[in-house]
Amino acid sequence: MTVQTRTVGYEHEGAQLEAFIAWDDAARQPRPAVMIAHAFSGRGPLECDKAAALAELGYVGIALDNYGRGVLGKNPQESGALMAPFLKDRDLLLGRLLAGLEMTRRLPEVDASQVAAMGFCFGGLCALDLARSGADLRGVISFHGLFTPPATAQQQRIRAKVLVLHGWDDPMATPDKVLQLAEELTAGGADWQIHAYGNTMHAFTNPAANDAERGTVYQPEADRRSWQSLLAFLAEVFAGAATQPGGKSQ
Repeated sequence: MTVQTRTVGYEHEGAQLEAFIAWDDAARQPRPAVMIAHAFSGRGPLECDKAAALAELGYVGIALDNYGRGVLGKNPQESGALMAPFLKDRDLLLGRLLAGLEMTRRLPEVDASQVAAMGFCFGGLCALDLARSGADLRGVISFHGLFTPPATAQQQRIRAKVLVLHGWDDPMATPDKVLQLAEELTAGGADWQIHAYGNTMHAFTNPAANDAERGTVYQPEADRRSWQSLLAFLAEVFAGAATQPGGKSQ
């Protein structure tokens, strides 16, 4: 097995976007795919590394791009400014995510009927918004995501299974927000799980996170446990697929 990577261009409303694709070139048939929505700084090494890790497990890993080819925030202020228009206009965000889903389904390596979406921080909100839209996905996974629903959203039947991996001490998604999300997912008819990790803040999967004042701190045990939960969830949602990826750990 050799993991191959490439970038693929796609477009949404005039924005030129570029996804990072990772796959196992030993696969003889199209494989289940996992789209990865990026955190607020843009599609960077974290998301690409996760795509490659998923490819090593036999999936096609696809790191999406919401901001535009090569656009990355260099600090929290720049990253926040890049994210802000999408938080303000959630219809724009959803359209961009659906463009990524369409691109994913066209890839020759991908089984178009077997697609899931995951994301970190802002990307967790992206994954949840795809579920909220009623998109035909096998599952969505939010890692330390933001939970606020779109202000104008109409309640849709949630077709995707939902896994939320959350730090209980996350100041950006407090316990009351967790309960509100649970109520929202129940109202949408979702098959949902929320795993909360004690003594764990925001950005717990990011080894570079080390700012307790902002509430962003890496937590290796929560990182390990959440990855194992992801693998079990993917095995479940892709059960019955024509091709079954392997089960290596991170």
